Amino acid sequence: MTAGKGYDLAVIGSGGGAFAAAIRATALGKRVVMIERGTVGGTCVNTGCVPSKALLAAAEARHVALDAARFPGLTATTPAVDMPALIAGKDDLVGAMRLEKYLDLADDYGWDLHQGDATFTGTSSDPVLQATAADGTVETVRADHYLIATGSTPWAPPIEGLEETGYLTSTTAMELDHLPDSLLVIGGGYVALEQAQLFARLGTRVTMLVRSRLASHEEPEASEALLEVFADDGIQVIRRAAPTGVRRDGATGEVVVTATVAGANQELRAAELLVATGRRAVTTGLGLDTVGVETGDRAEVAVDAQLRTTNPRIWAAGDVTGHREFVYVAAAHGTLAVDNALTDAHREVDYRHLPRVLFTSPSLAAVGMTDRQATEAGIRCECRVLPLAHVPRAMVNRDTRGLIKMVIDADTGRIVGITALAKDAGDLAAAGVYILEASMTVEQVANLWSPYLTMAEGLKLTAQSFTTDVTRLSCCAA
Repeated sequence: MTAGKGYDLAVIGSGGGAFAAAIRATALGKRVVMIERGTVGGTCVNTGCVPSKALLAAAEARHVALDAARFPGLTATTPAVDMPALIAGKDDLVGAMRLEKYLDLADDYGWDLHQGDATFTGTSSDPVLQATAADGTVETVRADHYLIATGSTPWAPPIEGLEETGYLTSTTAMELDHLPDSLLVIGGGYVALEQAQLFARLGTRVTMLVRSRLASHEEPEASEALLEVFADDGIQVIRRAAPTGVRRDGATGEVVVTATVAGANQELRAAELLVATGRRAVTTGLGLDTVGVETGDRAEVAVDAQLRTTNPRIWAAGDVTGHREFVYVAAAHGTLAVDNALTDAHREVDYRHLPRVLFTSPSLAAVGMTDRQATEAGIRCECRVLPLAHVPRAMVNRDTRGLIKMVIDADTGRIVGITALAKDAGDLAAAGVYILEASMTVEQVANLWSPYLTMAEGLKLTAQSFTTDVTRLSCCAA
């Protein structure tokens, strides 16, 4: 065992939150060490955002080619899928981004980077880290403050036979060297929806088992519209489904899932099973009890609004806190935690105008409250839902599936929530962040400039629909 030098900040993990924290701390002139037990870069670049969106883009390209016949004069063809080449291309992209945006950055900023398992020792009043490398070498790390940014990992519910049978997760599904003929997906959230459409658009026959409805935390109108899109993609969605058992058919090799569907027993078969039922914080082996850091029912590190744990010298950021699992949340956490730990900034996390994006096609994005949340908050709300059939950009795209929904405070006219199911809906949500942050009213948005033949024009049209029949407007009426 060797005694390491002292640091101002020791970061456990190397994902988006960890890097944002290390960059901020070094910019403040502080001494920083980062300890990573796996691959540098964390979930987003290695197994999450980057690889999944790269494969989704490839699946979208194939779908666009197949769907070209929606434009008069174009003939659709069926592009072949070379799965090993597709995965290799994804891996090359991930490797390049890991090098450029993580490893090279760590060298440029100059903080210490240790590969190994980190475990807290010492006491609550004097926490110490031990970093154990693969060769068994142990180094003691002391710091004024510590940041836990170890992220999360896919979680599967306790279904009889699941572990023995084997299944895919969002990580292993993106490592397949073949395209399965059929796929069962358990789950109806963000990861399940993206993976289901990804494989369907590459040519796999996909069936989803969903407990309630698709994207159940978002507006029901968006959920129903997304259900129609999935039907168009050939995805069978079985709602009110509760899996009860999983086994492998010895004769065919298929995965067999038994489930209770709307109160009746049903058996479903597929070549592969993907379980996408959420994630759990990675805290095992960190020795948190030793230093007085409390965790919750899902292993998440308990933090206050300033991201301080129950130990005043230890902080946490990103998925490990159990907060919203977006990489931009983790990055914001990392910066905020460092400001609070090293400059006594006393900043607090504010999720009121946090944008949420589901990268299906069309994508589903939202910011602010749903109408149900507004009502539960005591707001007398009023809503409008604008079908994309009334948005000129969607009309010229020859794809009017989707909608824009706007929720306002009926007493003030202030917009409190926006949801969109549309091409590039994430850009609408980004615009919505500025609208909500500025406390703009529906009247203001209805009278703003908006470029014609953009999807963002739909925001103005939706605002106008509160007082005007937009079906009786000309295509570019102000």
